[in-house]
Amino acid sequence: MTTGSALYDIPGPHARARHRTYGLLATAFLLLLLGWIVYLLIDTGQFAAEKWRPFEYEGIQRLLLRGLGNTLKAFALAAVFSLALGGVLAAGRLSDHRSVRWVATLVVEFFRAMPVLVMIFFVFVALKVQPLPALVIGLTLYNGSVLAEVFRTGVNSVERGQREAAYSLGLRKTQVMAHVLVPQGVRAMLPAIISQLVVALKDTSLGFLITYEEFLHAGKLIAGNLDYGLPFIPVVMIISPVYIGMCMLLSWFANWVAKRERRSLKTKAVEVAPAEPATMLPGDTRT
Repeated sequence: MTTGSALYDIPGPHARARHRTYGLLATAFLLLLLGWIVYLLIDTGQFAAEKWRPFEYEGIQRLLLRGLGNTLKAFALAAVFSLALGGVLAAGRLSDHRSVRWVATLVVEFFRAMPVLVMIFFVFVALKVQPLPALVIGLTLYNGSVLAEVFRTGVNSVERGQREAAYSLGLRKTQVMAHVLVPQGVRAMLPAIISQLVVALKDTSLGFLITYEEFLHAGKLIAGNLDYGLPFIPVVMIISPVYIGMCMLLSWFANWVAKRERRSLKTKAVEVAPAEPATMLPGDTRT
């Protein structure tokens, strides 16, 4: 006789066999799909030595490394400025002054609704800014506005009693935010913050549209080379794992920080005096 669970019933022998069958069928389908894709790549000559020969040259390797370095530079600047702008706008939206809240809300809603590419092109074309600053400004305005909402939501997610207890101790609002609300809200914000930073990292690829020599721009130069038979697919197969690896590394770093934060929360055991026989009340006949 099987025992039940509070969330679901434990599957029996027939259900487990059925689940194994579904898993085997899904695995076989995925393997067939992967095999079909590989066959198409081989059939169209994507693994021909001519298309992969460019990556053997030192000049091509330097071009890719320089593009990767420019991508990381743009991401680092955009991440730092976005976090700073998000903090300022979140503080404005949490302000007790109505005019400050309205201005911060207007800025956040405007730049959240504006497409990133439009902002990048506007800064680059209308304001005649260089490619790197134009890319960083566009990414900062958009991601900073989104992070402002993340920060505000994280602070508001802290229980109201924490805020009231801090005010009852005589702390000012700045002290309550810095020492009570923000440290607790960061744990709730962290997944959303990292997700938005991953978006910013991927959006740095928009820089190739304004001639910024980032990683995708370098790949585009190689893919459009007629001397090597337009190696578009090999370039994609080289560039895509690098982007995926950087995003996974960023996610791993976020998980590491979250685990470290959880481990840092230490509570010291308080010694409790042993229980003693209670004093008998008048009229109590218990023994």
